[in-house]
Amino acid sequence: MPYNVDWMKKYRGKSRLVARPKTTRQISQILKYCNENKLPVVPQGGNTGLVGGGVPVFDEIVISTNNMNQIRSFDPVSGILTCDAGCILEVLDNYLAEQEQGYMMPLDLGAKGSCHIGGNVATNAGGLRLLRYGSLHGTVLGLEAVLPDGTILDNLSTLRKDNTGYDIKQLFIGSEGTLGVITGVSILTPPKPKAVNVAVLGVSTFQNVQKALVTSKNKLSEILSAFEFWDSDTLKLSKAHNIQGTKFPLEDNYPFYVLVEISGSNKYHDDDKLQNFLEELLANEIVKDGVVAQDETQMSTLWSLREGIPEACSKAGAVYKYDISIPLSVFYQLAEDMRNRLQSAGVFGEDNLVSNVIAYGHVGDGNLHLNIVAKSYDPKVTNLIEPFIYEWTEQHNGSISAEHGLGLMKANYLKYSKSSSMISIMKQIKQSIDPNGIMNPYKFLPTQ
Repeated sequence: MPYNVDWMKKYRGKSRLVARPKTTRQISQILKYCNENKLPVVPQGGNTGLVGGGVPVFDEIVISTNNMNQIRSFDPVSGILTCDAGCILEVLDNYLAEQEQGYMMPLDLGAKGSCHIGGNVATNAGGLRLLRYGSLHGTVLGLEAVLPDGTILDNLSTLRKDNTGYDIKQLFIGSEGTLGVITGVSILTPPKPKAVNVAVLGVSTFQNVQKALVTSKNKLSEILSAFEFWDSDTLKLSKAHNIQGTKFPLEDNYPFYVLVEISGSNKYHDDDKLQNFLEELLANEIVKDGVVAQDETQMSTLWSLREGIPEACSKAGAVYKYDISIPLSVFYQLAEDMRNRLQSAGVFGEDNLVSNVIAYGHVGDGNLHLNIVAKSYDPKVTNLIEPFIYEWTEQHNGSISAEHGLGLMKANYLKYSKSSSMISIMKQIKQSIDPNGIMNPYKFLPTQ
């Protein structure tokens, strides 16, 4: 049954029952029954998660939001959208783009064609637009959620200002289905930019990647909408496994690559700022080479270099995916230390247990994606990676999860990012709202 397996085929449950409700009231009735009979449940959206948070561990009942996919309202003046939790992110983005004034969702993910907005909120998904529009903690204005006992929490506010009482919705943003089921979302959407452009740059050192970021903030400021990077090993992997028939736009090879996106309202003004930015980078030898898109097709081609990385990894073998926040001063050091560790253990190299360690991600908001490509999910490899990667992150004042969440994969490693007093308060909140522990058990909070 597909509901039992995550898309990476790494986590598998044994549920024999899937509920597919169409209304909030039906979810309320299901949870009330399950709570009274102490039957554990797993809320599931598009099942695009990377940490095992959306599939059963054993035989928990799956509550799918696939049938809750209606847009409830949209205010074209304020840009506030209200919709069911099961709406697909890309469908919402397309709907907003078709409005007379043209709007867009404030987040953009590689899984946008299948992920649900409810799942995005439940995991506090970040993505490619966070640098410009901020996190869902800021853009989500209200939530409708069903508590474990069936109580419907109607907090579907469309107000940007509401300073009355505790902001309860913030508990559910990033709670990964452990406190209840999100059934409705109201979210502030920004106007769709009238002018967008993209540049890809070749860079010789990661120090220069950082310098390029600082320069972009100073020179592009309000029109800077994305600042992404990947290393040379990532590019080699993409070339080997992505079937695009597209020639890479830069002739020479470089240790690092940066993608910069700008978006604004005046193409001539914005392109002029981009040109001045690139000229300064080249004059100061911060970048070695670069290319600027000349039309929408070229913009899509340049973005595909970044967005196609996860797919290329999945074609290369079993992938250990890590998503962490760390200070930019040590941002790339983790990749180097991990390669050295695996090499010293004799498992790293072509035709070995681990074939590649690649690094890419959202430099603009300090989010590194470290992907370790192996022949299979081997305990020997796992034990070399974990808990080393979490200990390293703690030592450098980082977070073990920047945007993917904790799920089953990281629940028992929460101590590397949160103090014992913080974890204690989290457990008290969980106990207060879900005393029978039926909501997405074995995940999010440590069981050990």
